[in-house]
Amino acid sequence: MTRNFPDSVDVAIVGSGPCGAAYARILSERCPAATIATFEVGPLLADPPGGHVKNIVDPAERARAQRLSEGPAPLGAGTPTDTMDGYADAAPRLVRPGTFLLASGYRQDGEDGLPGAAMSSNVGGMGAHWTGACPRPGDSERISFVPELDELLAEGERLLAVDAHAFDDAPFADEVRKRLSGALDSGRHDDRRVGSMPLAVVRHDDGRVTWSGSDVVFGEPTRANPHFTLVPEALVTEVVVSGGRATGVRVRDQRDGSVHEVSARFVVVAADSLRTPQLLWASGVRPRALGRYLNDQPQTVYAVRLRDVAPVPDAEVDPRDEPEIVPQSGVSWVPYTDEDPFHGQVMQLDASPVPLADEDEPTPGTIVGLGWFCVKDLQESDRVEFDDTEVDPYGMPAMRIHYRLTDADHASIAASREAVRRAAAALGDPLDDRDPLTFPPGASLHYQGTVRMGETDDGTSVCSPASRVWDVDGLYVAGNGVIPTAIACNPTLTSVALAVAGARDIAAQLTTTEE
Repeated sequence: MTRNFPDSVDVAIVGSGPCGAAYARILSERCPAATIATFEVGPLLADPPGGHVKNIVDPAERARAQRLSEGPAPLGAGTPTDTMDGYADAAPRLVRPGTFLLASGYRQDGEDGLPGAAMSSNVGGMGAHWTGACPRPGDSERISFVPELDELLAEGERLLAVDAHAFDDAPFADEVRKRLSGALDSGRHDDRRVGSMPLAVVRHDDGRVTWSGSDVVFGEPTRANPHFTLVPEALVTEVVVSGGRATGVRVRDQRDGSVHEVSARFVVVAADSLRTPQLLWASGVRPRALGRYLNDQPQTVYAVRLRDVAPVPDAEVDPRDEPEIVPQSGVSWVPYTDEDPFHGQVMQLDASPVPLADEDEPTPGTIVGLGWFCVKDLQESDRVEFDDTEVDPYGMPAMRIHYRLTDADHASIAASREAVRRAAAALGDPLDDRDPLTFPPGASLHYQGTVRMGETDDGTSVCSPASRVWDVDGLYVAGNGVIPTAIACNPTLTSVALAVAGARDIAAQLTTTEE
């Protein structure tokens, strides 16, 4: 951590979320002599830098961290800090603690738009607020032109500390998976059957289990690297490009407004799926596909109470205010398949997401929330554009989103609503008479495609399979926006895996020049 802006580095990284952290980690491991600087527009929330806010024990400190993450207009002090608050909320613009909505430009006349489009500004990025789900993509979700994808996914799992069996012993978890398997597993391949959700969590020597944030991805190799610098509250306003090569970044200190130019041999833009293309556009890097193929995952949620289960003796009865993971926290996974094209995340909740009678307090772990995610019908016309004359609250080019749900999308959403009902019926009884709730576009926070990779530079992609921006040497992009396929599963593991490939590509070039 520093407020000293370096004059020159080998690698400048824009953004400190899991993908930016993955670049810093791999480079620290492979090129320990290389100088690396990470610039983050938001503030530091906790120590170590990049930690997950759910690991903050004190509720007031946790709320403070969330407010600090909410950009130019944080939520009020009395706003709930529990991300499960509003789980069944039908609000047209759903906002979650630690995030801030795109204030304007999120929908154009006659279009669906992304009313739920949201971001976070803080050290650790959205990795300080996410649910930690790290499933592997399957079938058509996979990127066919990345032959080493499985090895990269395994490396991503190492960096994120993914545990495939974190909640296997949660009360009723076996029963949940047994019932789901009986209803859904017929005809599925072994690796696509119902199972435990792989989660990014850390098991401690004292028995605690905490959520992985960017702090885990940075790891000790990065924190102990004397050549690594993390600068918070530093807005990169431009990637400097000269002679077809990225040569550095221009940075504005958010504390005093001073502007610094930092030269770099390589620049990695790992902001998010909206702000990464924004920075490239502001820098004059505008390939045809920039900002296009924007996609979200239509999300439908439902909740039931498990039927025919006996109370668990000695269960913790009220864990809902605890920040760390508790025994009732069971998470199961229904993998995507091309035949059943939905990703299911099934969570055993420690409290009901809808009001229940006081005398009807459920046994923790018996309320089950189901979230079904669809793939998007990818369209080049779904895009984020930027304005030459208007600016956002950070002074960057204002965003304007064009986004439509196609007939295929509407059919997919309708099918997912029926699919979630079938899965729910296998588990238990609805909590009330409401239908499954489909969130407004953007609510998943899983935006992809805006700086997508491609096998060749044919105008339909922004970067190569190694995440290097076409026609700009030394410039790399990272994050969910790099994913080129329509995926329904949580995208973080995939985007971290692709970041590993990009970091290795830079490391190979650094090693070659050193030799």
